[in-house]
Amino acid sequence: MLPFELVRLTDDENEVRITVLSAIDSAFWEAEIAVTSLFVKGSTLLVLSRAKLEAWDRALERLALGEDVTWMQPDRGPTVSVQLEGERDCPEVVVEDESISMVIVRIPIALEEGWIADHQERVRRFAGGL
Repeated sequence: MLPFELVRLTDDENEVRITVLSAIDSAFWEAEIAVTSLFVKGSTLLVLSRAKLEAWDRALERLALGEDVTWMQPDRGPTVSVQLEGERDCPEVVVEDESISMVIVRIPIALEEGWIADHQERVRRFAGGL
């Protein structure tokens, strides 16, 4: 089951991906956030927990209602925000790693229709396999 691509927000030029790499124990997993665009490429590691997976599921529900979201707490590693109405007439994904590298990356991504339902299924598939 691992590695498992939990998040894949992509278009022809930009991508934000979160891949679960390995289990630390039965309640925590090591994962990687990777950002790729024509301008920047980078990644950082993070620890996912059941609480963070549940928070991502709730964030997806809020996105389905048309609300912007921020996932994960900045004092415990990177955060991921999704702004549905970005400055460039498409959604923007903001990855902030203020607690370690002090880097913030804002990526416009023209997300495909159905991306929210796809990600809800990804969370259910991963959580169901635990």
